[in-house]
Amino acid sequence: MKSGDFALKGKWHQEFFKNDNPIVLELGCGKGEYAVGLARRYPEKNFLGVDIKGARMFIGAKQAIDENLNNVGFLRTRIEFIHAFFAENEIDEIWLTFSDPQPNKPKKRLSYKRYIDMYRAFLKPGGIVHLKTDSDLLYESTLEEIAENGYQIIQDTNDLYGTLVHDLDQETREILEIRTHYESLFSAKGYKIKYIKFTI
Repeated sequence: MKSGDFALKGKWHQEFFKNDNPIVLELGCGKGEYAVGLARRYPEKNFLGVDIKGARMFIGAKQAIDENLNNVGFLRTRIEFIHAFFAENEIDEIWLTFSDPQPNKPKKRLSYKRYIDMYRAFLKPGGIVHLKTDSDLLYESTLEEIAENGYQIIQDTNDLYGTLVHDLDQETREILEIRTHYESLFSAKGYKIKYIKFTI
């Protein structure tokens, strides 16, 4: 372990979750609604919500405790430091749910190559990245990153709850039924929700 690495790096299975089930990260989890929703639906997987704002995550953490969900946890850190928390091949999937589109700082978007390279250090080969957003800018820039860097798209729609939803596989449809508070607000205002599922 390098100096400055988190004590659980490489040990999340045995010391935190106490099982060998796949670990899924939600980066920029906010209130943790998606992490908790996924944990309810998939007890055979482990989920970690990551955000810098502890007061928001407290809502999800309390909900997980109240529901006795042992397969979900929360981690407070900046995404820029995420490489210090997970070891090679430790993570199976990553969710980017309604990330800040950073209109004036494209290199700070969580789907920008610099971040994807960080995720690659701990994501298993063939591991999946999910992007869910209301932002045309983030959606389109992510598609550009995928094309430029040779990532592989598995699913892609620019109108998740429109007609294209019928083209999604059943598992993806079930997962995408989980909606955050902000997603419900965006949908109610008429914003189209976009979704990309890809491997790096």
